[in-house]
Order: sequence, then C-alpha cells, then structure tokens
Amino acid sequence: MELTLLGTGAPEGLPAPDCPCAACALAVGAGARGATAALVDGVALLDLTPGVALAAARAGHTLGGLRLVLLSHPHDGPAVEIPAGLPAPARVPDGQRLTLITGHEVEAVAMDAPGTGYAVESPDGLRVLYLPPGGAPAGLTAGRPPYDLVLLDAVGRPDALARLRDAGAVGPTTDVVAVHLGHDAPPEPELGRRLAALGARAVPDGTTLAVGDYQQVPDVPRRTLVLGGARSGKSAEAERRLVGFPGVVYVATGGAREGDAEWARRVAAHRERRPSSWRTEETCDLVPLLGEDSGPPLLIDCLGLWLTDALDRAGAWESGASLDPVRARTSALVDAWRRTRRTVVAVSNEVGSGVVPSTGSGRLFRDELGRLNASLAAASESVLLLVAGLPLPLR
Repeated sequence: MELTLLGTGAPEGLPAPDCPCAACALAVGAGARGATAALVDGVALLDLTPGVALAAARAGHTLGGLRLVLLSHPHDGPAVEIPAGLPAPARVPDGQRLTLITGHEVEAVAMDAPGTGYAVESPDGLRVLYLPPGGAPAGLTAGRPPYDLVLLDAVGRPDALARLRDAGAVGPTTDVVAVHLGHDAPPEPELGRRLAALGARAVPDGTTLAVGDYQQVPDVPRRTLVLGGARSGKSAEAERRLVGFPGVVYVATGGAREGDAEWARRVAAHRERRPSSWRTEETCDLVPLLGEDSGPPLLIDCLGLWLTDALDRAGAWESGASLDPVRARTSALVDAWRRTRRTVVAVSNEVGSGVVPSTGSGRLFRDELGRLNASLAAASESVLLLVAGLPLPLR
C-alpha cells in the first residue's frame, strides 16, 4: 500500500492567509504546507482540499482512478470545488464499513470531537488510520492489533497518540506521521525533535509513504535530561515530551510543605496541566524506580530538590561536614540512570551562570548539582537546555 500526502497542514494551510504571526512568517519553502489530504493507492482520497488535483499532479499522481472521496471534518468557509470526474465527497457514519471494488476496506472511526476518522485496510492486509484535526478516537478498547501507519494531529492532540498506544493500536513499528500542522507547531528543526520524542515524525507535502516500511520510525530516547534556569519552561518541556504516552509516572521530589500556600499553588498548577491518566509519586527514592525492568515512562521533577534532600539527610550543609554520603547516593543514582530500561525524562536546574553564591551552602549546592548534571548528561541519549522557553539540543 502506498499513501501520498498531498498536503500536511491545518485546514487553513500554513502559512495562513493574511496572518502576520511568527509561525506563518517562518513557513516558507519546504516549511509551507497545504491543507491535509491523503491519497491511498490512487483509489481513495481522505479529505478534499483546494487545489487537490494540482497537488496530486505535483506529486506525480492522477485522480482518475478514485473510487471514494471521504471528508473527515466540518469544512468551514466556501465550499471546495470538486474536480470533474471525481466521486461525490461524503462523510461515513461512525462504525460503517465500505468495501471498494479494488479490495480495500474502509471503516469510519468515532471521534471525541466533531469529525470522523477512517481506518483503511489494503487487500494484502496493511492498515492505515487517519484522524481529523483536533480529534482523538472515542471508545477505544484494549487489545487492538497495531496499525502500520497512523496519521494524526500529533501537535494539537498528542493525547490521541497516548490513547492509541494504551489500546495497542500503535506499537513499536507503527509509523506515526503528524498532519494538520498549523500555528501551534514549532518550525523545523524543533518540530522534528519534538515529534521524535513522541515516536512520530513529519514529512513535506507530496511525500509518498510505503505503508509497512517502519525504517523511518524514530527511536524514542530512553534517557532525556532537561536543564534550564528558573521559569525557563523546563518542566513544561519535559511534560511535553511524554504527553503521547499513557500512564506516565510523575515523580515529584519536592513533596509537600506544610503551611506554605505559595508552594501549594505551584504544585497545583503543575498537576492541573498534566494528563489525567498520569500518576504522581512523591519520593526522592529514585533508584528503585529506575531499576524496575519494565513500566510506564518516568518523569522526574526535579533533581535540584532531590539533591537538597540528599544534603539534608547527610547533614552536609555545615562547613566541614563529610560529603561521602551525598557522593555515594549521587553515584547510585547515576548508575541506576545508566542501567535503566525504562523511558525516563528528568528535569534539573542549570546553575553557576551568574554571581558566585555568597554563602558556603550556596556554593556547595551549586558545585554538587553541576557535577550531578554533568554525570547524568554523559549517560543520556538526549540533553536539552531551555532558554526563554526555547529548547536548545545539547545532545
């Protein structure tokens, strides 16, 4: 089965007409995207968009063999012109199956937002799932066989990917391609890095995908270290990198602070922006979690508070106190990080870029956290530094 993406953008395209935003200003050349439409084996068209016949010709295809034209979402604005000779476009009721004369089977998939998804199976058994913009599957049950290719709004609805993974519909060899890309998608190369962290990718308009060829499926980094200063966006970036996975364990190393209303508000704000399917553990005992052979991804936030706990327990703040217990605990953490089989993202503060702390305890914390960050970074597949909300890849 071959699938050609005649467009990969949001319904209004990218750049959007008469839009002065930075995202549109940067969407030039290969970064420009027409409204998403997909041509399946030349017999089925998923979404009719303006200029679709010209887009097909540019990609080296003709629409002359189309048997079915499907609409996935409400089309606002003027009606799209139907090229001569094309079947009348239609939306199929949820759950209904169609069998084409070519042997392809199409099933309409219910969504949690206005629109319809479509599962397409080729005569040789290859399976594609196409979801509309802003939509995620509704009523998924576990135990589904994985699709070979999934096209979805991975930037706007990464939770749709988490739902599919939880149901087994996306597996390690499923090629997940982001479509409906619009203003909320960062420009390349950041788009590619962000999608790769979710196990997904983006392709230019006109790309033909060989369904079942999973050689281009990106490997999700097992260990990611996210560094940054205060309010740099490091926690939000760490959460974003795991939002496409179900059942994430959020490891909060700060714990509760009795009587501290401001701290309670910070904790509440963090909890409210996490997916409801995530589970929170308040602990600084990280080695056992990292040592488990399997389990959902871990998000550790943050290592600065973990180090504070280690220094507190060792009574190491006083001048002349032994740092041996702290160094032993740090070494055990780094070793567990190096050996872990779980996907893990850890957040840490980047320190030492400003004035030298005026107190011995401040200098102690700065030095020990700098050493810990360096040790973990050396054992990580991916390391990011957040500056003003923008991730800079260090590895």
